[in-house]
Amino acid sequence: MLLQHILFLFPGHPAIFDAMDLVNGALKGNIRDIARLISVVENELPEATKAMQEIFPHTGKAYTVGFTGPPGAGKSTLVDKVTVHLCAQEKKVGIVAIDPSSPFTGGALLGDRIRMRDIATENGVFIRSVSTRGCMGGLSQAAGDIAKILDAAGKDFVLIETVGVGQDEVDIFKTADTSVLVLMPGAGDDIQSIKAGIMEIADIFVVNKADREGADALVTSIRQMLDLNPKPSPWRPPIMKTVAVLDQGVEELIVAINEHREFLVRNGLLAVRRKERIKAEIIRLVERRVAKIIQQQIRQNGRFEALIEKVVAREEDPYSCIERIVGPLEEVKS
Repeated sequence: MLLQHILFLFPGHPAIFDAMDLVNGALKGNIRDIARLISVVENELPEATKAMQEIFPHTGKAYTVGFTGPPGAGKSTLVDKVTVHLCAQEKKVGIVAIDPSSPFTGGALLGDRIRMRDIATENGVFIRSVSTRGCMGGLSQAAGDIAKILDAAGKDFVLIETVGVGQDEVDIFKTADTSVLVLMPGAGDDIQSIKAGIMEIADIFVVNKADREGADALVTSIRQMLDLNPKPSPWRPPIMKTVAVLDQGVEELIVAINEHREFLVRNGLLAVRRKERIKAEIIRLVERRVAKIIQQQIRQNGRFEALIEKVVAREEDPYSCIERIVGPLEEVKS
């Protein structure tokens, strides 16, 4: 237990280890190797791509649940309590907690992981805090790969908690099998419930801190929003009331998650979601690779600075610059 807690806090520097050894160790569930392999991927070291190529065939077994919502709604506490109940069911759980980036170092501030310290030493639980590193949408670029590593390492559930930034935090829908939107009364969520964006991605609504005044009004507001949906889905998102700090309503939430999972499997929708996720991931990887190629060409090509000077002097426009930079790539034939 103590060793797991130490490794949880200090995963070690990955650069001095062979990535393939880390992959083999992670597939066996070795905590130290899982932590170091995640560091390899998160830091985009040269071995990361090869490592993920080896990891991918071992994925697809874990069920991924995303928890999103505004700051202060109690997402970390809820994830903590859900994990405790899953462990009681002898399930192995991996947690990816997305934290805001430090403006100075780009690292995570570890706030979520500190709040989950009670489960850090549980058998079968692995927690990793990840910095957003400037990525919008509530997730980091590495979050999906980390979820795959935890999946391949034998976790039954992978819980992803987003950073909690607002209504445009919809990337979790592209990563999770079930998306849980956590709201709380008294924070203006009754007004936000009629808006587009984050409210449209939820498979399950959770009104946390339901012992506060306004909880019932918020439930009613969400229910009215669902009633006004012009294209109702065969799955109507349930609205759960929880008080996470008191462990109230958590068992019912897990039942709802399992019911949604059964619905997706029964209707063939889980396979559809995962196929769409793979398609989006491939497109995203292509975009990242092309962006890196262009950035390298720009850095190596001294003409770029000359183009910038021309744009500043209004002798050239930015749109023509784009054609000069991207044009050669578009001319490449497959």
